[in-house]
Parts: sequence; C-alpha cells; structure tokens
Amino acid sequence: MEIKTLTKLLTENEYPGRGIVVGKSEDGKSAVVAYWTMGRSAGSRNRIFVKEEENGTEVVRTKAFDEKLIAGDPSLIIYAAVRQLGNQTIVTNGDQTDTIFEGLKKGLTFEQSLRERKYEHDAPNYTPRISSLLNVDSGKFDYAISILKSDNGNPDNTIRNTFTFDNPQNGKGHFIHTYMGNGNPLPSFEGEPELVEVKGSIDEFAGNIWNSLNADNKVSLFVRFIDIATGEFKEVIFNKNN
Repeated sequence: MEIKTLTKLLTENEYPGRGIVVGKSEDGKSAVVAYWTMGRSAGSRNRIFVKEEENGTEVVRTKAFDEKLIAGDPSLIIYAAVRQLGNQTIVTNGDQTDTIFEGLKKGLTFEQSLRERKYEHDAPNYTPRISSLLNVDSGKFDYAISILKSDNGNPDNTIRNTFTFDNPQNGKGHFIHTYMGNGNPLPSFEGEPELVEVKGSIDEFAGNIWNSLNADNKVSLFVRFIDIATGEFKEVIFNKNN
C-alpha cells in the first residue's frame, strides 16, 4: 500500500467528516492518535472538546459551545470521545466509546464490544461509526480500527470491518474517516484505513492537521502522544469555538 501524505488528503477533501488517525511517531517513542470533528449544520458546528475527570481518569468529551443552539436528539454530537481503561485508550466518533469501555471491563474484545452497535441513526446519511483502540503496555504498542456502516445506504444491513495492526512502524499510521467527500446524502468511507505519514512533534502534527482541514467545516481536534515506555501522555486540543 502506498503511503500517503495526511495533509494532502485533507486539503483535497472538503468534507471527510469526523476522522481518526492512529500510528507511531517518527522517533518510535510514542503511540499517536488524532480525532477531529467537522460539521455542515449549525448544530454540528456548535461543539467543543473538553477534558473532564471521572474516577481519577481523564475523559475527553464533546460539549455544546452554546447550550441555546441544541435542538433535536443531541446523542449524535454530545458524547465521550476518549476514554482510558488501564493501558488501553479508546477513541471514537460517538457514544460507542462507552460501549467499548463497558465491554472491555467485562472481558469482551474490541470487536465483540461493538457487535451490539451499528451505524448512526441519521438517515439518509447513515453516518459510519469509526472507533479505535490503542494498547500500550511494557514498551509494546498495537492498535485496532473499526468501522460500522450501512450496506451502501441500505439500512437493513450493517457492514462491520475491524483492522488490527500488531507491529506499528515508525512515522506511519492509518487514517479512517466517515465520508468520502461532500454530498447529499453523504457518501460513506470505503476500503481499508489509508496508510499515512506521521510526522513531527505533537504540536507540529496537530497544527498540520488543523491547518489542512476545511476552514468552514472544521470544528475541533484532539491529538495525544503516549510514551510507549512509560504510558504517560501529552495532548493538544483545538476548538474553532473559543
């Protein structure tokens, strides 16, 4: 598979929707994950990422920037995007973060935990649920990426794909996103997660992603670098609404 430049992919796509990148830093010292939100409607754009503490562990959530603008069912835009369970980091584009978290606590695998979920209930788009799980333990790192989507717009069938990467390479990662581009309805992501470069420090990597996302449609960005040797992490959050 040809390795692609992440910033080029983002610059050339007006609306990739929500996206997740997981990989390994150039120096091989850090597990890397990025997640961003985008929106076309006022409700979708009315979001920020916030950090909270829950049972002594940090949780990153989406939150309404202006509570007065919340309308309809908020469950598709307000959720925990990032959770930590021991040496495992869960990052997703919806409330399936909690489904995975609870499943792992019960001894289920990442894939088993997602069996009870399907694509989002936002007809006619049927937005895919994209999820990732990073395992950093005793100097070792692996990750998995999942997508749950409708069968080419047919809501009667859910396509479930899980991709596992047991030996991440320095300076490389995988990118999955909800949409192939703009449209009505929005076309769901197709194929395998794209192999992309992971370049620079956390500030450089985050800045390059943020600056490459469409200025009108980007909403928020979260990036975390996890030290593979110690499990300690540093992170960056960008919010268009401040």
